[in-house]
Amino acid sequence: MVRIAVVDYDMGNLHSACKGLENAGATPEITDSPQVIHNADAVVLPGVGSFDPAVQHLRSRDLVEPIKAAIASGKPFLGICLGLQILFDRSEEGTEPGLGIVPGVVRRFTHEPAIAIPHMGWNALELTQPELPLWQNLPDPAWMYFVHSYYVDPADATINAATVTHGSQTVTAAIARDNLMAVQFHPEKSSDGGLKLLSNFVTFAEKSALAMAG
Repeated sequence: MVRIAVVDYDMGNLHSACKGLENAGATPEITDSPQVIHNADAVVLPGVGSFDPAVQHLRSRDLVEPIKAAIASGKPFLGICLGLQILFDRSEEGTEPGLGIVPGVVRRFTHEPAIAIPHMGWNALELTQPELPLWQNLPDPAWMYFVHSYYVDPADATINAATVTHGSQTVTAAIARDNLMAVQFHPEKSSDGGLKLLSNFVTFAEKSALAMAG
């Protein structure tokens, strides 16, 4: 079974993400150990909460460099919700610098009379990298569950893998660059579509592990 390190930094519901990965045939391990992250076949960075505490917790546990090293190594990496946002340079939510792995800024939704902030509930993805392994055999349209007041704004728009529209604003819902993938929504809360996405990630990790071993 493929070994997936689920990074623990006190900022998320780790067990629901693990359950989805287990159902897809993986062996997830909740960890804050750099060595476990290094040895894993793939890494998942979940997250719920605020930007500043998240990056502070990662730095206090000396997890920033292991995360960067895992991504640089080519092993599959999946960020979820706050685990997407902290990959960026900075956020309008706080003052702490982000991890700076993806150039860009996390921005707050603009207030509009007809929309609610946070953006909460089900919304359909518009896929901008339709061949991405994460998206294979998803329902069409792919409805996912969102809970967020801030969205990522990549400096390079070609990294966008999916967008979503809330009110008059169309914003990034997922990014992908080589082995690095991250989503704003919660696949573990997104019913069959989200579980299929996690299964696709496990399949991608299995193929990657075989390629690296060979």
